[in-house]
Amino acid sequence: MNPSEEFKRQHNRRAFLGGSALGLGSIAAGSLLGSLLGAAESTPLPAGVSSAVSTIAPKAKRVIYLFQSGGPSQMDLFDYKPDLAKRFGEEVPLSVYPAERKTTMTSGQSSFPVAPSTFKFQQHGQSGIWLSETLPHLSKVVDEICVIKSMYTEAINHDPAATLFQTGSVIAGRPSMGAWVNYGLGTENANLPAFVAMTSNGSAKAGQPLYDRLWGAGFLPGRFQGVKFRGQGDPILDLYNPAGVTQTQRRRMLDSIEKLNQDRADHFNDPAIATRIAQYELAYRMQMSVPELIDVNDEPQAVLDMYGPQATQVGKYAYNCLLARRLAERGVRFIQLYHRGWDAHNNAQKQVPAQCRDTDQPTAALLSDLKQRGMLDETLVIWGGEFGRTVYCQGKLTDKIYGRDHHPNCFTYWMAGGGIRGGMTYGETDEYSVNVVEKPVHVHDLQATILAQLGIDHEQLTYRYQGRYFRLTDVHGNVINEIVRS
Repeated sequence: MNPSEEFKRQHNRRAFLGGSALGLGSIAAGSLLGSLLGAAESTPLPAGVSSAVSTIAPKAKRVIYLFQSGGPSQMDLFDYKPDLAKRFGEEVPLSVYPAERKTTMTSGQSSFPVAPSTFKFQQHGQSGIWLSETLPHLSKVVDEICVIKSMYTEAINHDPAATLFQTGSVIAGRPSMGAWVNYGLGTENANLPAFVAMTSNGSAKAGQPLYDRLWGAGFLPGRFQGVKFRGQGDPILDLYNPAGVTQTQRRRMLDSIEKLNQDRADHFNDPAIATRIAQYELAYRMQMSVPELIDVNDEPQAVLDMYGPQATQVGKYAYNCLLARRLAERGVRFIQLYHRGWDAHNNAQKQVPAQCRDTDQPTAALLSDLKQRGMLDETLVIWGGEFGRTVYCQGKLTDKIYGRDHHPNCFTYWMAGGGIRGGMTYGETDEYSVNVVEKPVHVHDLQATILAQLGIDHEQLTYRYQGRYFRLTDVHGNVINEIVRS
């Protein structure tokens, strides 16, 4: 047989089998779901919507995830331990912090002295939640948030820990949470992506690398991946037509490309080509909608002042928070902000306040802005990093400087809106803020809860790949029902 013809035959066969496995499985699941819901079997699913959505009543329409890359220090922000002041400089007992849980950066230290937080704490709001003095703006909206003090994870280094939070696995290659949500629920605005990612850098120090896989589609079809808005220049490359190219010419060019792609798709039956056609069309529609979206100068001055002096500076955390609200207004389903610089190994006393100066006001403004617009109840806002920081000092301890190493055993997240009970604290840590002693919450529990608020049963949202069904939470995860409003 001609080698070219053999290649075509094999490629068609692989594409057919791969497409059939997914397509027939989706048809069967859709039929079953339709029967369970009493829906007409002839009613087609909307474009881009998975048939694996759950029958849970959704409490949120969208998610804004404020990921604080580097590992915020729970002891300096939320986990108040006043009794540690009298233990300044004492050795942390091995019974509390075993040697095998230390990273290579501090495992060789000869001394592990207790480094109490030097920041003042105070109770705020009707709920009386304890917050550090570094969070003056969040303190004004504290009754909107649920502080989870009992988060824990297995990963002790940045990349696997961040990958676990974003994809449900420490191993790269799995779909991101936003991609799973996009796959499960689809989009509310055909002119914008269902999943947008943005990054910003702290002013205090450089942050850990952020890889595209954190908002990637993994083994899901490529159309479900996040679209990254760049932090400088045009947020999306080739958003505007080149000089001398009219919109009519651009449309004619895309029509020609679509015809070529469709001819190839008809020949090879390759699902990736269909994804490419859809991406071209989305890019064209985004040319119409994105320029207006990213121009925040039409916001009232009072709103810009609420987010702070960097609200109009592209690529800054404040600008991204304001843009997140604008994206949410326009029906974007999953909005992911990554802010780097929380990796306080050598001078937490300086770096933590600097990070809070960048993030505290815009974060609180986002909550207030959403609430004023009647959007907070249907928008789930999440704040937290990949792990916490140690009670012991990394390096030499003085009364003016202390550093903190990575700490996965316990750390703090908070959630607001989207059906979450505000004004409460969930879980507790020991007297050293080293281990969870009450109501532990694993990464997969958090992920299961996020999906549940969107109306998705995390055990049902699956995708068959390499002979098995995968899901975001793998074989783990329990919804944290105590923090959910009934």
